[in-house]
Amino acid sequence: MIKVVLATRNKNKIHELKMFFKELSTLDITVLSLDDIGYYGEIEENGATFEENAISKASVPARLGYIGIADDSGICVEALGGAPGIYSARFSGGNDEDNNDLLLKKLNGKSNRNAKYVCAMACVFPDHSNDFTVRGECFGKILTKRVGTGGFGYDPLFYFEPFGKTFAEVELSKKNTVSHRAVAMRSLIKKLTKVLSHDK
Repeated sequence: MIKVVLATRNKNKIHELKMFFKELSTLDITVLSLDDIGYYGEIEENGATFEENAISKASVPARLGYIGIADDSGICVEALGGAPGIYSARFSGGNDEDNNDLLLKKLNGKSNRNAKYVCAMACVFPDHSNDFTVRGECFGKILTKRVGTGGFGYDPLFYFEPFGKTFAEVELSKKNTVSHRAVAMRSLIKKLTKVLSHDK
């Protein structure tokens, strides 16, 4: 059995990664959280890119002897020069509602509403022999008001044209076929499975 540690305490992310491993990997892999390995410290995110932040987080379990996996994600809005980007979760200094309010305020009167969700995932090994990062992106537009009650983050404002709906209006299972995190997770699992199979 191979143990990997997702550098998070978010139960939804753990569950999601377990599902993707079950779906995509032929290896016997157990996904653990930071709490599972007894790490209770906070991890600083001081990188300049999504990839740097993901590597920083994944390096924590790697230093403890585990294969570390981590993600960093956010939304990049064209009219704001790619902001809020890596600061998406702390854009307003408040919660999701405050972040959405600030985004709407900054886009008020702007005709270009193009945006993309970005997720970078890093895999860091204890000996750094096969470290890598992958990226998933999903393109959409920012509406002028919230639509839908599901999802989280900027989902009520993120309109995905192929669905004709915001991410807050679609079921999680449907969102997971196209979302930035799903794309990144699939890429990571395929690459990690290849690396570990080769090592065998």
